[in-house]
Amino acid sequence: MPLTLAGEGEKSVIKRVGGKEEARRFLENLGFVTGAEVTVVSRTGGNMIVNVKDARVAIGKDMACKIMI
Repeated sequence: MPLTLAGEGEKSVIKRVGGKEEARRFLENLGFVTGAEVTVVSRTGGNMIVNVKDARVAIGKDMACKIMI
């Protein structure tokens, strides 16, 4: 399921990062790699703040849809 369906405070493990090569590379540089643990901190207007690899990252709904957990 995509990261957008995860609840706040829920820890998940990234199974796959989809999308075009450029989008995948961008997300991988932020720490969204297969096997990494990700936690949704909050949601505001479709955007999300998540903890990944001891860092807080804000991503849009379109990018969050490409991250499968």
